[in-house]
Amino acid sequence: MPNGSLSLPARLCLLAWDPAGSTAADTARVQHLVRAGALTELAQQGLLTDDEGIATPADLDSRTGDAVLDGLLELVRESLPHRWRTWVRLHARVTFDAVREQLVAEGYLRAEKRRVLGVFPSVEYVLAREAVARALREEARRVLEGPQPAGEVSERDAALAVLAAAAGLGVPGDAVSGVRGRERVTALTRRCASAAPGMRKIVGEVWDAVGDEGARAPAPARG
Repeated sequence: MPNGSLSLPARLCLLAWDPAGSTAADTARVQHLVRAGALTELAQQGLLTDDEGIATPADLDSRTGDAVLDGLLELVRESLPHRWRTWVRLHARVTFDAVREQLVAEGYLRAEKRRVLGVFPSVEYVLAREAVARALREEARRVLEGPQPAGEVSERDAALAVLAAAAGLGVPGDAVSGVRGRERVTALTRRCASAAPGMRKIVGEVWDAVGDEGARAPAPARG
């Protein structure tokens, strides 16, 4: 996957941006998708675990070194216990805004100051590296449609593809439609759920929450 040093939520944020029009990806569905990516990455790293459906920090001290992921981890630690589905939505904008600022700082997005009606100040975020967003979309589609066996796809690439498919963002609907598409998504779900004990349940919970928000798009198969 291009720019593989980016976190899963950062990659999902760029994937959801429309490179054709540099459309600002600031919607509830994108915010929930980005939060789902952060939860999934923390779970794949073993820093969030499942305790009877509750997203639970593995300990009180571990860090990832990524400010966005560590910020979410700290939020989960300091909050009342919640299920995975709840965390996909709860304060999701906080994670989205942090990821967007991170992408601005790293040169993937550009913040442009504007005035609404010539009076009210605002900031518009546009793609600074459209080629990266296009490459992410092309690679996600290849993962969903391509000949590479699901077991050979990296866990992070599998997670990016199935979460994007669940949200109906960044991938074409025909990539996940039909029997073959559903079977492929199921296989990729198994792959991204293989990182740690309990990951399949976590991915299922997170995926369902993202899929609910993306109901206007074709619904993915459940793994």
